[in-house]
Amino acid sequence: MRILCLDVGEKNIGVAVSDPLGITAQGLAVIKRQSLSKDLQKIRQLLKEYEVGEIVLGFPRNMDGTIGDKAREILQFKEKLDGAVGITVTTWDERLTTVAAQRALLEADVSRKGRKKVVDKLAAVFILESYLRYKHRDKRMDER
Repeated sequence: MRILCLDVGEKNIGVAVSDPLGITAQGLAVIKRQSLSKDLQKIRQLLKEYEVGEIVLGFPRNMDGTIGDKAREILQFKEKLDGAVGITVTTWDERLTTVAAQRALLEADVSRKGRKKVVDKLAAVFILESYLRYKHRDKRMDER
């Protein structure tokens, strides 16, 4: 089953999905935030369409590892998501993923307008790639 990653912001939700084997991450969409119920409806549609078995939710810790206001908002969103989807929702540290996404887009010489359209999706890809690396490293450790 695939893993869906959500990078939830105030205006947008960046979405990435893994391949069925959980090895690679691809950017999927940017959901324009409307209301919680509409956002959850769009997420449920993606879960069904891509046969998703797990959700990874970007968790914005402060640089010192503490939990701030934005992280508390994400925990509230996770609680609502848990109740709406019926599959595992895992939070994953997203520190500096938006910065890394912006840097990658700048290096690729993407225009400011173009960056705005895809930065959230690319940040979701970076979060999911990090999570997939962890899962595969953890699996290799279990095999030893």
